[in-house]
Amino acid sequence: MNKENIIIFDTTLRDGEQSPGASMNTSEKIQIASQLERLGVDIIEAGFAAASPGDFDAIEKIAQRVTDSTVCSLARAIDSDIKAAGEAISKAAKQRIHTFIATSPIHMEHKLKMTADEVIKRAVRAVEYAREFTEDVEFSCEDAGRSDIGFMKEISDAVIEAGAGTINLPDTVGIRMPSEIATMISQMHAYIADRAIISVHNHNDLGLAVANSLEAILHGARQVECTINGLGERAGNAALEELVMAMKVRGDYFEAFKTTINTKEIYPTSRLIATITGIEPQPNKAIVGKNAFAHESGIHQDGMLKHKQTYEIFSPEEIGLDMEDTLVLGKHSGRAAFKSKLEKLGFTIEQEELNSAFERFKELADKKKEIYDDDIRALVTSEMGSVAKTYELIAMQLMDSTGGVPSAAVTIRHEGRETTDASIGEGTIDAVFKTIDRITGHNGRLLDYKVTSVTKGKDALANVTVKVTFNDSEPAMIGHGLSMDTMLASARAYIGALNSYLSMEGMLKIRNEDSAKTV
Repeated sequence: MNKENIIIFDTTLRDGEQSPGASMNTSEKIQIASQLERLGVDIIEAGFAAASPGDFDAIEKIAQRVTDSTVCSLARAIDSDIKAAGEAISKAAKQRIHTFIATSPIHMEHKLKMTADEVIKRAVRAVEYAREFTEDVEFSCEDAGRSDIGFMKEISDAVIEAGAGTINLPDTVGIRMPSEIATMISQMHAYIADRAIISVHNHNDLGLAVANSLEAILHGARQVECTINGLGERAGNAALEELVMAMKVRGDYFEAFKTTINTKEIYPTSRLIATITGIEPQPNKAIVGKNAFAHESGIHQDGMLKHKQTYEIFSPEEIGLDMEDTLVLGKHSGRAAFKSKLEKLGFTIEQEELNSAFERFKELADKKKEIYDDDIRALVTSEMGSVAKTYELIAMQLMDSTGGVPSAAVTIRHEGRETTDASIGEGTIDAVFKTIDRITGHNGRLLDYKVTSVTKGKDALANVTVKVTFNDSEPAMIGHGLSMDTMLASARAYIGALNSYLSMEGMLKIRNEDSAKTV
């Protein structure tokens, strides 16, 4: 049987990044894009080029790095957005611009304040202009789930005539039931036929995103937009790993379809993104949750010992989770063994990053008895995700005697010069952050603080994620810190957020100067 390919459109780097606290810097996005390509994703929506200098920079660099997957940028149906998207993806081997405008009555009346005719005219202009940059243009009817089917047919006719090759019908607010999605996709598929590919982008507000996406496939959709770990705004999006494994495990039900996904890269991809964003899948998350292959009930354990398929519908190895090979390396391991392990875990890094990661590994190996795969992932991700170290933590000393006032002394290197200062605070963390503010001259406001244990045991690495704003008129920055010492990890995370902010400010300054020269 000749199976139809279902195009997997991953929007982890765009919609996934819109999850609260999931912002990523350019280096981190490049690593994720490289892993998504290794996973076999057909299209990577690398960001929203017009949103910020950081987004533009990340898309542009991903476009130069990725060769097998199509690199896509989102753009509103506005000329300036489309121009930014076109310029950002210009060096990609395979390019796409994804433009959109709302089509539901509630959005057109209250958000756009436009008539139906005005919306169609704007949509056609957007597609025509996008075609000046690339032949591959996708058009989305934002809030299709609450749009009139007659109007969607009318606007689809217009944008297909203008050159759109994909029509996306998102359930933007996650309100539809599977049967309703089936009816909408069936009608639109019958109407559009082979003039364009029909795509779906289902949100998970009612927990139905994956079910709705699978139903859409059965009724004519040939592209599914999804994210790793189901990341995304509000309750998130359809989870790529659930969609793909549902199709694979239930091959009898989806026998007419296939995907290009290498399922053995699912777990490594999930872990990479969880480590970078600091957002762990819930323990009972399907496919990649830490309890997905745990069997605690005596009855279940007995069945598993007799025959694994009594309670396991697919093996952990199918998604790249090796239940046997979790303890790795040690303080006597060499650089070659370390590099080999990284390759097995799916990492491809430059020599300078390898050297830095190896040094940190050796430091860790001197302190930690058992080193796990997740320790390696966290350590290497920390190195790969670092931006230019404008400020670098050199030393820290804490003082918090019983009944005393918490204080911290910190030494930071900046432009080759080391500065030491101290401060008191309402708590130890507050004292550390205030001291960093004093030394750097940048006052941050902490919005979120989270500590997770990378693995198990009393010597486990602490992974600290902070969300900090250094300017209320600009986006908050995410910083990550890794150490067996939680306070040290916290300081590294805070300085990481500051360095990301300064890096973004630098890019904005360069782009403004370039714009001024152009004018």
